[in-house]
Amino acid sequence: MEDLRNYLNSIRHDFAKETLDEHDVIENPFFQFAKWFEEAVAAQVIDPNAMTLCSATKEGKPSARIVLLRNFSEIGFVYYSNYNSRKGSEIEENPNCALLFFWPELERQIRIEGVVQKQSSEESDLYFNSRPRESKLGAWTSEQSKKIINREVLNKEFEKISLQYPDENVPRPPHWGGYLLKPSTIEFWQGRPNRLHDRILYSMENNNWKIERLAP
Repeated sequence: MEDLRNYLNSIRHDFAKETLDEHDVIENPFFQFAKWFEEAVAAQVIDPNAMTLCSATKEGKPSARIVLLRNFSEIGFVYYSNYNSRKGSEIEENPNCALLFFWPELERQIRIEGVVQKQSSEESDLYFNSRPRESKLGAWTSEQSKKIINREVLNKEFEKISLQYPDENVPRPPHWGGYLLKPSTIEFWQGRPNRLHDRILYSMENNNWKIERLAP
């Protein structure tokens, strides 16, 4: 343990790849996000659409996990999940959530805060129908976040569902669908030398995006 603690205290990495200036960013944060996302793809970042989703209970107890961004527009950011999962239950009672992208290859983070709402049934159906059959079956199989005795429980349920839906025509479960996070703030973080990082914050005020620099 002591060696591990010493190692943790010795880790140092100075950031020096890029800069980020409030006078150079795009006025629309969604366009700025698209620009950075394209650069993450070009840099071959592993799973560039992987993002940490932080939700909280109505009492404010937080929890976080990785989900995948599946779409975004000037309305917000979309991911899909089981409505009965822990995150689904928390969002039901407290829709205030946060997203975090971290792309170490580019020394960049994007922090997004806002309110989450369910997508329409039509939008959820459209995405669900584009998924591989096995993923569709998985959505039926798992009672996400519920305690189970062992792995065999999942395997048997998957086999049962596979027999029930033997082809690609697997309907979307009523407990599964899309969520849209509508942002009120979006922060772009660029690593810089000496821990003096660049942080540019977009805040929605009177239906317009305000751009400000934050101290690192």
